[in-house]
Amino acid sequence: MSAIAPVVAISGAASGIGRAIAQLYASRGASLALADLDNLEEVERDCLSRGAKGVLCTKLDVSDRQQVQQWADKAASQFGEVNVVINNAGVNLSGCFEKMSREDFEWLMGINFWGVVNGCEAFVPHLKQASWGHIVNLSSLFGLIAMPNQSAYNAAKFAVRGFTESLALEMAQSPYNIGVSSVHPGGIKTNIVNSARFGQPQTGSANIEAAKKQFNNKLARTSAEQAAQIIVRGIDQKKRRIIVGNDAQFLDIVQRLLPSLYQRLVLRFVP
Repeated sequence: MSAIAPVVAISGAASGIGRAIAQLYASRGASLALADLDNLEEVERDCLSRGAKGVLCTKLDVSDRQQVQQWADKAASQFGEVNVVINNAGVNLSGCFEKMSREDFEWLMGINFWGVVNGCEAFVPHLKQASWGHIVNLSSLFGLIAMPNQSAYNAAKFAVRGFTESLALEMAQSPYNIGVSSVHPGGIKTNIVNSARFGQPQTGSANIEAAKKQFNNKLARTSAEQAAQIIVRGIDQKKRRIIVGNDAQFLDIVQRLLPSLYQRLVLRFVP
């Protein structure tokens, strides 16, 4: 990996893990191509104050293939190259599959899965033109284990994991110096649950505010800043799989040891 400050492209950079990664790379003097549907002005000012060499902000729907391609081309044109691509943008949808609308399912897949594919498709040609590159795709703890009322989210995050691991092998077979990482965060203190779409669960009735409170107060044990440090360290070390949080570390071991029986534990302890 070059000692020269890299050019880093991050989707979902307005808040949460994406913003924290941008701040961390800014402190390293990186050039940043930031994208989000939300306003990025505050993030831009913050990153420049932390030492970013330059910041390009783009309003972007990652599910739109053409928009992502335009973002990638603009980033490469403005900074001369791109070294790190972090496909971080994501949403959540909670609810029983039978009671879920097809439109909501497709909305989640468009962002959480196709957004990742779009980012890789658009940036890989630019990474090949640089002296080195690294792709980071955000999966989840729910890309390692299944949970009730998370069928759409599980589907997307398992798909991201499989796609990313295959891409990592293809890049390893290629003559290009491009690493690929699949990231699996556990409970992170971000806005993803607060802005989620909620449907009806398989059992009982939906209590949306209680679900948000439980996640924010009990399950989200890792800060976005801690997650960013783990992810960037994983990039530095060229790890193919990056597990974020003690909860994710523990449950990853459980599913490895008990690939079928862990589901009994889920049914016992998860309502």
